[in-house]
Formats: sequence, structure tokens, C-alpha cells
Amino acid sequence: MRNKKSLPKRITGVPNAVDVHVGQRLRLRRTLLGLSQEKLGEALGLTFQQVQKYERGTNRIGASRLYDLARVLDIDIGYFFDEMTDEVSHRSPGQIRGMAEEGEELPFQKDPMARRETLELVRAYYKIEETTVRKRLLDMAKTLGKVTGDPPDSTE
Repeated sequence: MRNKKSLPKRITGVPNAVDVHVGQRLRLRRTLLGLSQEKLGEALGLTFQQVQKYERGTNRIGASRLYDLARVLDIDIGYFFDEMTDEVSHRSPGQIRGMAEEGEELPFQKDPMARRETLELVRAYYKIEETTVRKRLLDMAKTLGKVTGDPPDSTE
């Protein structure tokens, strides 16, 4: 067992990378289900501000709250830790240090699955009721994703 002196100090106002990851997974699931922060908060007896703080990783989510979230969002608790990178998992219990300058992206913000655009695209995709139309859209997206190389430079 390690003594208290060997544990990293908590830096006020700087979220732990694991808390941020769990918050991103919470936001992803909530958004995919089409729930607002307010509706999720109501289901848990929380304010939307508290849900917001959980999603940002500003406030840590306790075990019982994590259990309630998993129940309300109809997922296993492990979902919150899925897709966690080694970089993030190795930062616990240490805190994120050297936050980026304003406007710069932090490493955990580069995940395209955490972007609002991705979430909106997935929700819109599943709103398409016709299976063949969805499949054609998926095929088209895959084809477009295979296009490699940078666009031609207009100065050439």
C-alpha cells in the first residue's frame, strides 16, 4: 500500500482524464438516445447542470450514480470505460497536467466519436426508416472514406 505522500496532488479545476472519458461516454449514450441533459437529470433526480458537470468530467461520478446512469441509459457499467486508450488509463489516478492553451485541442478531444457532428450523423442515420436507403448511404460513406490524398492545390 502506498502512503499519502506518494500519491499525486489533486489540481483544483483540472479534471482527471478517466473522469473526462467516462463523461464523454455518458454524453455519447445520452445523445444517441435523444435525451436532453434535463431529461436525464430528471430521471436521476439531478439538475441538468450536474449532468453537464459529469459529462465534462468536472465532477466525478460515484459508484451508485454510475449504476443509476447505466440503468437509466440501458447499458452495462463497462460501457463507460469502453474504448479507453492506454494514454488515458495510465493517467489515473494522476491528473491531466499542462492543459492546452485556449482554442487548442487536448488529446482526448480528438476522438471523432465524441464530436457533436458524429452524434448528429448517427442519430440522423437511424431515423431513416427504409433499410435499403440506409444501406446505400452507408455504402456511399464507405466509398467516400476510401478516397485518399489531399485535394489538388489550386496554385498548381
